[in-house]
Formats: sequence, C-alpha cells, structure tokens
Amino acid sequence: MARRSGGRAARRESRAAKVTAAAPYLIRGIPCQEVLNEEGLARIEANADQLLQDIGIEFRDDEEVLELWRGAGADVRDQRVRFPKGLLRQLIATAPAQFTQHARNPARNVEIGGDNIVFAPVYGPPFVRDMDGGRRYGTIEDFRNFVKLAYLSPHIHHSGGTVCEPVDLPVNKRHLDMVYSHIKLSDKPFMGSVTAPERAQDSVDMAKLVFGDEFVEHNVVMVNLINANSPLLFDGTMLGALKVYARHHQACVVSPFILSGAMSPVTVAGTLSQLLAEAMAGVALTQIIRPGVPVIFGTFVSSISMQSGAPTFGTPESNLLLLGAAQLARRLNLPFRSGGTLCASKVTDAQAAYESANTLQATMNGGVNFVLHGAGWLEGGLCSSYEKFVMDCDQLGMMAVYAKGVDLSENGQAMDAIHEVGPGGHFLGCDHTQRNFEQAFYISGIADNNSVEQWEIDGSLDATARANGLWKQMLADYMAPELDPAIDEALGEFITNKKAAVPDSTY
Repeated sequence: MARRSGGRAARRESRAAKVTAAAPYLIRGIPCQEVLNEEGLARIEANADQLLQDIGIEFRDDEEVLELWRGAGADVRDQRVRFPKGLLRQLIATAPAQFTQHARNPARNVEIGGDNIVFAPVYGPPFVRDMDGGRRYGTIEDFRNFVKLAYLSPHIHHSGGTVCEPVDLPVNKRHLDMVYSHIKLSDKPFMGSVTAPERAQDSVDMAKLVFGDEFVEHNVVMVNLINANSPLLFDGTMLGALKVYARHHQACVVSPFILSGAMSPVTVAGTLSQLLAEAMAGVALTQIIRPGVPVIFGTFVSSISMQSGAPTFGTPESNLLLLGAAQLARRLNLPFRSGGTLCASKVTDAQAAYESANTLQATMNGGVNFVLHGAGWLEGGLCSSYEKFVMDCDQLGMMAVYAKGVDLSENGQAMDAIHEVGPGGHFLGCDHTQRNFEQAFYISGIADNNSVEQWEIDGSLDATARANGLWKQMLADYMAPELDPAIDEALGEFITNKKAAVPDSTY
C-alpha cells in the first residue's frame, strides 16, 4: 500500500525541507542610511582621539594586557592606558573587513562584514516568559527550546550564545551544557562562553572536538561577545575571555555596553565619541594578541528615562546612535554589530511591537552585519519570550525581502503585464500575476489578514495567541540535525570529566 502523503509526518518533512533550504545569510541590495556628513564624522573621530590620548582607557585586573600595551607603544600608568594619536588605527588596520564563520554544516557558514547581514537570537536574559507559564527563571530545558526554535526558523542564520540563562545549573558548569546544546541541537554557527577565561577555553576545546584542532586555529568557528564596561573601562573577566579567543583565531565582538545618560553623555555626538574610543581600544587589543584575527566593531547603546533611570529602546536617539556607529565602523573597514528587536515592554504588546520595529528598521537601514538580539528580546533584555521569538522571526523574514531591494529585471519591470491588462482592467488573472503570485509578496506566519467574520470563526485569536500555537507546533515538529556519533561521544566525555573535576559553584 502506498504511503499516505498527508498528516504529521508530511508536515515534519516539509518543515525540515524549509530549514535545509533556508538562505545562510542575507546580502543587502539597499544603500546604508547615513546621518553624519564628513565634517561630523571627522569631529567625532577627533573627539575619540582626544579621549584616548588625554583620559585613556582603564584595563582592570590584567597585568598581561598592560604589558602588551606597553610593548605596543601606549602610555601605561597603573591600570590606565593612554594612546598616542594614530596608534590604534595602525593596529586595527590588520583586522579583516569580512570573514567566514564556519558552521558544522558547511551549508550554514555565514559571511560577516561587507554587504552581508546575519541574524542571531536574543542573548543573556535570566528570565523566560510564555503565555502559559508567565515569567520565570530560565532553565536548561528553556535554553534547549530556544536553540531548537532558532534552528527551525529560516530567518535566523545563527544559533547565538546565551539565548537564556539556565539558572537550574551550577554557574561554573552551565557553559558546558550551553555550548553542547548549540552543537547537538543545531548545525548553525554559534557563540562561546565569556564569563571566565577557563570557560572560554572550554568552549574552544569543545569546538576543536567538532571541527578539529588545526581547523579551529586557522578558521573562525565561534563569535564571542566582549563588552566594554563603560565608561572607558574593560574588566578582567572580559579581557581574559578576549585573550583566549584571539589567541585561537576566534572572532570577538567588541561592544561598548552603553545606556546614554548613565554610562555616557546624554547627547548622541558625545556618546558616539566615547563608544568609538572604547571600541577602537578593544579591537586593537585583539590585533596585538594575534594580528589578522577577525573582530567585529560592536555597540549596544540606548538611552534611559531621565525620570526613572530605566533603559528605553526604539527611541529616535538610540536609532541615531546606531546609524552613526555603523558609519564609524565602516570608516575603520570593520564588520559592525548592533540592533535587533529591542524593547522595554514586559509583554508582547503594542509597546513591544513599536519599539522592536523601530529598532529593526534602523538595524536594516544602518548596515549592521551581525544582528545579535534578532529575536525573543523582552523587558529590556531581562527576559526571553517564546511568543515574541517567533513573532520577531516573522519580522526578520520581512526584512529579508526588504534587504533585497527593488527587482529591476525584465520580470520585475512587468511591462508585459501592463500591456496585457491595458486601461481599466485588472491584474488578478493576467499571465504575469499567475507566474509570480506564489512569491510576489511576503506571507506572514503570524499576521491575520482575513475578514473579521473569518477571524471570529478561527477563534478571535490575537497575534500573541497565534504565536503561542506556532512555537509549540515548531517544537513538536523538531528533528535534530545529524551529528557524528564519535564527536557526540567525545563531547559527552569531555563534559563529564570537566564537571567531575571541580565542585559546583554559584559564581
């Protein structure tokens, strides 16, 4: 008897095919929006040079880094480092403008830099939220679920890093389970741990079990988030992780973490001057450690409420900061990280939608190459939301179409359709429409465009409720990508031995 083509198995196969066929990254076909002219850019660069020379950057709790700066020609006094004009730009010149991050499935490799756009999930929240369970601390089960959702989404190109914090595992050991989950449950590129140098080294060692020792030492297989502790400070934890990754040829995203008004001046120009100084110092340090190692100029920057001090997102000021920082990164010929679907809302409401959309539009128009926090961000980054994750992914799909720009091919011009229909007709049944209707417009998996009567028949569900059903169905349909059993066994043995070597710790 012939196998039945419908039902759950068919849906699983269809979803798996969509995952396999997804584009590994986007190539922009639209110009970058610029908010600063040549005079403005030169002024901010001069300001940054002045800050670096007169005030300097503090590199705390790392004598080795201070020695590296001395050897490079910087002025080191205690933990404060001041930089002669031109030194950092000279060092940064060895960093590549674009690089490949390899995935364990080569079809998932991503190109970071140039005209390329890579979407990655939310990073770092200790809490998770869904319609059924509300807000709660994240667990390793939640972590695995978000890795699965990122793998299944055709609009997410990267598995990310700390998609939520699994607080049910010991602090000093949870990175092992997190990195393993990215490797086991997805075949997209991923990020390593940065919470301690030894955890960064564990991440490198696990990557070597997957890709091979020699390959890792000469190719990027992890991108890793290094935050400046603004204003004008790098701490020992971040410096330790940066050194590990740079020495093993793994890319760092050097990102000043700035809430304007608290960690930088309240003005756009003042904040841009400071973040440029901080980013240049961190990027240059990677090149001292290993000239030519890939590095991303990053920034996480937003404003605060001057009434409460709470972070705000999707504001005009934060968008101007993003657009200006992107211009500064391009001037240094470096890949740029920023943006995403950021919001301060506690739930997936209109505030979340407006703020996320505002941020995402600036992200696309600004020329961001690596978009961390692309999906799932809620509550100022304190919470990963299941519903918002799939809603954001839907928006990323729209942005993929937007990024392509205008189709000026013969088919795109559609002159044959206009000739066929003529005055007073309609295009619904013409040959051009029939040939193109399936791919003509983006079809949202979340939005409801039916009549109110049909909407009521379908249960009167709002977008959040529809998203709730979607992520549950996605997890039910999930099928893990194949992983070599020998690699899986080696990873399991490594993790077991590492966990057994030290007692559990809360720090």
